[in-house]
Amino acid sequence: MKREITPNHLKIDALPARTSLATGQMALSNIDYDERATMRAWESFLADDPKCARDPVHPSHVRSLIHDSWHRSATGGINAQGIEAPLSSDRDEIEYLTRANAELLSAARRSFASLGQLLDGTGAMLVLADSDGVLIDAIGDKKTLHDGMDIHLAIGGKWNEDAVGTNGIGTALWTGEPTFVHAAEHFCAGIKSWTCAGAPIRDPLDGKIIGVVDLSGYSPIFRPHNTALVAATARQIEKALAEQQQEQRTRLLEAFISSAPSYRRKDGLVIVDHRGRAIFCNNVPDGETTEMMDGPMEPGRGRWLMNLPSSGSDADLIRALPAHLRSCHITPLKLDGDLRGAALVFPSVPAVSSAAVVHREVNKHLQDAVAMIVGESEALQAAIDVACRVARSGSVTSLLVEGETGVGKELFARLVHAGSRRTANDPFIAMNCGAITRDLFGSELFGHVAGAFTGASREGKPGVFELANGGVLSLDEIGELPLGIQPFLLRVLEERVVHRIGDSRGRPVDVRLVASTNRDLKQEIAAGRFRRDLYYRIGAVSITVPPLRERGEDVLLLIEHFNRQIATAAGEDPLEFSREALDALLAYGWPGNVRELKNLIGRLHVLTRGRDVRLRDLPEEITASGSGSEAGSDSSASAHELGGTLVEAERQAMKNALAAEGGNLSRVALRLGISRPTLYRKLDQFGIRRGFI
Repeated sequence: MKREITPNHLKIDALPARTSLATGQMALSNIDYDERATMRAWESFLADDPKCARDPVHPSHVRSLIHDSWHRSATGGINAQGIEAPLSSDRDEIEYLTRANAELLSAARRSFASLGQLLDGTGAMLVLADSDGVLIDAIGDKKTLHDGMDIHLAIGGKWNEDAVGTNGIGTALWTGEPTFVHAAEHFCAGIKSWTCAGAPIRDPLDGKIIGVVDLSGYSPIFRPHNTALVAATARQIEKALAEQQQEQRTRLLEAFISSAPSYRRKDGLVIVDHRGRAIFCNNVPDGETTEMMDGPMEPGRGRWLMNLPSSGSDADLIRALPAHLRSCHITPLKLDGDLRGAALVFPSVPAVSSAAVVHREVNKHLQDAVAMIVGESEALQAAIDVACRVARSGSVTSLLVEGETGVGKELFARLVHAGSRRTANDPFIAMNCGAITRDLFGSELFGHVAGAFTGASREGKPGVFELANGGVLSLDEIGELPLGIQPFLLRVLEERVVHRIGDSRGRPVDVRLVASTNRDLKQEIAAGRFRRDLYYRIGAVSITVPPLRERGEDVLLLIEHFNRQIATAAGEDPLEFSREALDALLAYGWPGNVRELKNLIGRLHVLTRGRDVRLRDLPEEITASGSGSEAGSDSSASAHELGGTLVEAERQAMKNALAAEGGNLSRVALRLGISRPTLYRKLDQFGIRRGFI
């Protein structure tokens, strides 16, 4: 598609650089548009090395808005001879854009449907772009839509100024005001036969620009009222957004009322939407109000408070709370089965019942226990969620934790204990079945009376069940339990009564059992070494703690955790890891899992010279597992040092994977060892758009 620019001279109604939108009025001033003169000014601008300091004097027939945009385009490295915008037509990317902008698309649906029919045969098309200038919808004249593909004015095309220079969409995003760019005023030569008028769309809750509506076509469609049309359309979309938000606000409040019957009027309450923004605030304590004040409507309304996790599990919500909000109780709010918000309740200090105090303490202990389990991989978070549910449930009395040696199974037992405590003195008793001799199993589990057997204590001795009464008993390596003892354990679990060896009197016990094993108990059953009925009794609820090699970027999080923990204990600065060292640690299989990683970090703190850990400092079994060689790595390491934190390394690793896989999300997720939902969450977290890195 090539169309010659014909010389013409138009009278154009132009918007001033800043326009008041609050009153809905747009002052217009007439200027002359001379296409030949504008082209000469553009050619002269390019010939005068525009990357130098901007000359405050610009041609009188070129608007200052356009001249300023030309300067930004040139200094930003835009090719003035460009003929099209960048475009991603990948199905995964379009799916991602649609999902990320679902609210904007829904709000624009009515306006676009009514205007789409009117534009057929007019030579004009109406497009919707997101906050990055990427087109997410387009309607209008069929021929114009077809021709727009030649310059990538279509869904997936990126039209901000950083991508394609001066244009109606990108310049409206930059100025934050309704803007038109006509014909030769475009910066790139290939789009100078087009005219476009764009108006930004602002979120009614916080006023941030979330998109642009734009009317485009070949230059003959220009009319002075094009800018007013798109501005009016943008206002209609904003009104629809406000209605959607008000409806969601009402539904979230209703969801909170139905899920929080113990809420009192004196308590502070903040409702956040699915983006973590406050949409309702009431009686917020002074400390939190100071953090959240954002205008006269409601304290903190519209202010971003937290990243709401995608899963909505209790563990994820607790992790997502920022430090200054840790005093609150958080409740997930779901609409139509999906997490759409959360309620943050700040209990009032006066007249707090003892039951409320116990609940608050339990909640705090549970949060602390969850924080001890470091990792964000989907499988690990699923295991944490089940453990939290078991901890809060009064009907589940046993949990089976399966996983390889060194994955941290005991942390889950302590999590169950923290979440089920009724008093500060509720016991936690741990016993490793692999460390008990066969002859002493019965005595250690159930206890004995005086003189029950040769070597028994004179006073008798309680077993671990009695010691754990009212709390949690953790039996590690339960697969080592002798077959002859297993029926007695099953009986205790069924009857909740323990008989000491040599005693006919039963002692009632109230114990929650957390059994853990690194064996496959189903194989043990098949081999006749473990009772099937005992397996089903202890494994009514079970979780599998994933090995470290299957947890992707959790390796980076654990490195940072142990690095800072060991450094703090020693009163030293944390170690700094080179990119090559981190790549090798990520590639390693970790047969010893988290325990092996912790021991390695401790070893590096002792043996590393200085504070920089390079590839040569790692053990041979780790460097041998990587795909790269050490040769030449040290000389280039300084150029690849991490940007201060391991979070930067994670962000860079994700960008590298996206580049290596050409932006294919399925292969990127496989390469990184994470699920697609986790990948989407990471992309949102780091603000990475896969197709436009």
